[in-house]
Amino acid sequence: MSLSIRNQLPGTVTAVTPGEAMATVRVRLSGGQDLTAAITREAADDLGLSPGTAVRGLVKSTEISLATGPADGLSIRNRLPGTVTRLVLGEVMAVAHIAMVDAELTAVITKEAAEELGLFVGSDVIALVKSTEVALATA
Repeated sequence: MSLSIRNQLPGTVTAVTPGEAMATVRVRLSGGQDLTAAITREAADDLGLSPGTAVRGLVKSTEISLATGPADGLSIRNRLPGTVTRLVLGEVMAVAHIAMVDAELTAVITKEAAEELGLFVGSDVIALVKSTEVALATA
């Protein structure tokens, strides 16, 4: 199956915490970072998720926010550090390609936000992703 989602992060499930309707799934990415996904309990059961299951974390590029410094005081679970390797500034939107350990992310943000952050190729950033915006696929 081919997907239009650019951000497909390979990893291994380390924990599944089922709730009444939702489950949180912790994934250790191949580069050692942790990723949390909040998915329906039914989806977790259908995928047969348990510690050791190989998965891909899927995140649309429009669901990634960027920070250039510590992101304290936020409820966002996923904070993935990286470096901007390519930056395309359009008239309204900007596309930032971010190198992480063993992975690359693409983030689409407004041009105004990119300018306010002072982004440039080589900028250190933290990619912020709400756990509810992470989908999982079995590998």
